[in-house]
Amino acid sequence: MVARSRSEEHRRKRRSGLLRALLLGGVAVGLPAAANAIIARRNQRLETGGWGRGQRYAWRSGEVAFRRMGSGPALVCLHSFGPGHDAREWQELAERLATRFEVFAPDFLGWGGSEKPAIAYDGELYIELLADFLDDVVGAQATVLAAGLPAAYAAQVAVDRPEAVGALALIVPSGIAVSGEEPDVKDAFVNRMLRLPIVGTSALNLYTSRKAISSYLRREAFATADRVDGARVEHHYLSSHQPGSHFALAAFLSGYLNHRIDETLSRLEVPTWIAWGRQAATPLEIADLWLARIPQAELEVFEGAGSLPHAEIPARLERPLESFLTRQASHANSV
Repeated sequence: MVARSRSEEHRRKRRSGLLRALLLGGVAVGLPAAANAIIARRNQRLETGGWGRGQRYAWRSGEVAFRRMGSGPALVCLHSFGPGHDAREWQELAERLATRFEVFAPDFLGWGGSEKPAIAYDGELYIELLADFLDDVVGAQATVLAAGLPAAYAAQVAVDRPEAVGALALIVPSGIAVSGEEPDVKDAFVNRMLRLPIVGTSALNLYTSRKAISSYLRREAFATADRVDGARVEHHYLSSHQPGSHFALAAFLSGYLNHRIDETLSRLEVPTWIAWGRQAATPLEIADLWLARIPQAELEVFEGAGSLPHAEIPARLERPLESFLTRQASHANSV
């Protein structure tokens, strides 16, 4: 399949890049250690304020930071994964939706303003976190908006707990094809190396330099270059250099956050809306795999948008998304 081969090639290139970074990080122990120390000393505290009400959820594996705003039917916005990713990617769209809905936007454990314990991160951890967040914080049936790989977590919870998830809005979702496979031996090696205190930290510092983040955002996240301004790059840089942030990022890069959802989707019964950026790094052909497994799902393709259309074109995304959300809210009120 063309889409699958393109995804496999992307995975191969990313793993090759990480192995090169590990090699560079291990060339000399003294220099990388000194550089890592300098980077750590220069790190600033991540500013997560400026939108919504900042709150924290004391989950069993660590505190989870989240933003809360608006009133009305509950929406839970789940951010995608990558260097420096966190709930900030939802800010513009969340502020628009908060005039009609109550919006919850958490940072996953290990990301953004949440705690970053040195634990084993995997998809099951985040599925459990989402289910508990819906129970303990939201406390009502919610529509879950999820970007990238967390879309698979949202779909899993919707299948397992339909009383907690009333509808899904999935943004360039992952969890089918390569992003649904378990880590192989090579992935396990990369993960083990990335968690090493000197070599792994050095490799991830190279991967999350300002230059590397700018290149990544332009290549894999956004289709419009002017959306990748200095403020966005700086936020991703600071977010990816908070103490402990390398643990979750290493798990993502080595495939440990993958969750295979393709077989489970046949049991999904909640209304589902899928958005795809025409220029997304994940090819549009993958959307066909989702639609084949969720025939009742609606698909909206956005021209001039990449992998994060909710962050890149929030105004254009808002209208069709709001139409879907309003229909679901009306249906729920009539039942």
